[in-house]
Amino acid sequence: MSGLARIMQDRGAVPSGADAMESEVVSDLRSSGIRIATGDDPLAEDIPGDCELVVCSAAIRPDDPALERARAANLRILTYAEAVGLAMKGRTGVSIAGTHGKSTTTSMLAHCLVECGMDPSYIAGARCPQLGGGWRVGAANLGSGEDSRPGIFVAEACEFNRSFHRHRPTIALINNVEEDHLDFYGSIDEIVESFRDFARLLPPTKDGGRLLIAHEGGHRREICSGLDCEIRTFGFAPSADHQIVHDAAAGRIGIMEDGAFVAGWDTMLAGDHNALNAGAAAILAHWLGASWDRIAGALETFEGVERRMQRLGTVDTRDGGKAVVIDDYGHHPSECEATLRAIRTSMRPRRLICVFQPHQHSRTRFLLEQFARAFGRADLVIVPEIHFVRDSEEERRRISASDLVDRLRATGTTAMHAHPFQAIVEHLEEVLCDEDLVVVMGAGPVWQIGHELVARNLHGGDS
Repeated sequence: MSGLARIMQDRGAVPSGADAMESEVVSDLRSSGIRIATGDDPLAEDIPGDCELVVCSAAIRPDDPALERARAANLRILTYAEAVGLAMKGRTGVSIAGTHGKSTTTSMLAHCLVECGMDPSYIAGARCPQLGGGWRVGAANLGSGEDSRPGIFVAEACEFNRSFHRHRPTIALINNVEEDHLDFYGSIDEIVESFRDFARLLPPTKDGGRLLIAHEGGHRREICSGLDCEIRTFGFAPSADHQIVHDAAAGRIGIMEDGAFVAGWDTMLAGDHNALNAGAAAILAHWLGASWDRIAGALETFEGVERRMQRLGTVDTRDGGKAVVIDDYGHHPSECEATLRAIRTSMRPRRLICVFQPHQHSRTRFLLEQFARAFGRADLVIVPEIHFVRDSEEERRRISASDLVDRLRATGTTAMHAHPFQAIVEHLEEVLCDEDLVVVMGAGPVWQIGHELVARNLHGGDS
C-alpha cells in the first residue's frame, strides 16, 4: 500500500491514508508529504471532503468505519489489487505469483532491470534497500519512434481472496503453489483452480503473453492446460526448460536453457529457495530484453530485502561470546523449513534458536501438522501468542500457541510458549551462548523481538 501511494503521488494524485500503528514506513510516507493517521487518531476514520477514490488493503475489514463512510458518500472504492491492475494499463505488466518468494523475486527482477538500464516501475511487499524501498517509478515509455514500447511495471500478485485476478499482466511467474489462505480457499484444488484462472489473464503468444512456471511444485499440468500464451518451466530438474544449477557450498548459481549454459553468478543469498527465486528473476529479465551477461552481473550485487534472512547484528552473551540475530518473514511451514535449512547449511551455528510467531489462527489450525514438522532443524523454538489478524473470535478460540508447542514437542522439537515479547527478549539474554544464532520469524510484529534484543545489547541492557 505504501508503494502504491508513492506511485499515485508520482502520477499527480494527492494520497492520504491510515495504518494501525506508527512505523518507519509511516514516517517515510509523511516525509514525502503524504498524510497518514495511525491508531486511535480520529483522522484514521476520516475521509477528506475532496476525496475521489478510496483504496483498501486486504487487511481492512468490510465493516471498517472509513469504508462505511466512503460507501455513504458514494465514493469509488478499489481493492489494492484492483488499483495495481489499473496501474498496469498501458505498460508491460509483469505479475509475480506463487505461495512463496514473491517479494524477493520481485525485488531481484527490479534490481536486474534497473542495473540493465531498463528503468522499470515496481511494487513489492518488502523493502529493498538497494532500490530505495518497496517501490519504484520508472519511465512511462522506453526508446522513441519505432523503438518505443510500453514501460515495464513489475508487481507482486497475491492469491488471497483471488485478488491477483485483478492484475493485467503481459508476462507472469508462478513460483510455487501450496496450501495457504485456507480460511478463504476450501482445498488445494481450489487454490490450483485460482492460479489457473490467473494464468488465463495472459494474452496469447502473438500478443506477447508468456508464463514462467515452476517445473516442480507449480501444478503446471493443471494450470497450463488450455492456455494460449507461451509457457516455459524452470527448476532444478534437467527436464525443465530452464534448469537452475545451485552450488550451495561455493555460493554459485547457473542457468541452463534447453540444455545449454547461458548464465552464472556468485550469490550473496543462501538457500535453494533463493536460487530458484534468482533463476526466475533472471529468466524474466532476459524475456524483457536484458542480456544474460548484464543479468548475471546485476544478481551478483543483489543484497536481499528486509525481513528475508536479514542479519540484524550480534549480541554479547553471558559466557563472553557473540550470538547472531536474524530477522525473517517466514510464516508458512515450507518457508520456515527452507529458511532454517539455509541457515544451518550456510552459517553453521552452534545452536539455532527460533522465535516463531504464528500468523493467523486459521492458518495455524489448518497447517498445524506441517508446522509441527517444519522446525526440526532448530534446537529450541519459542512461540509467542498467535498474531490475530482477520479471523473471527470463534476461530481464535479454536487454537492457541500452546497447541503448536505441544505438537512440536510431540515431534521431538524442544519448544516453549512465552509471552509477552519483553519476556522473550529477557529469556534470550539469559540463555544465549557463544556462536548461537537467533532467528526471529513471522509475518506479524514479532520482528520487534530481534530489534529489541540488538538494541538492548547496544545500550547495555537495562542501563
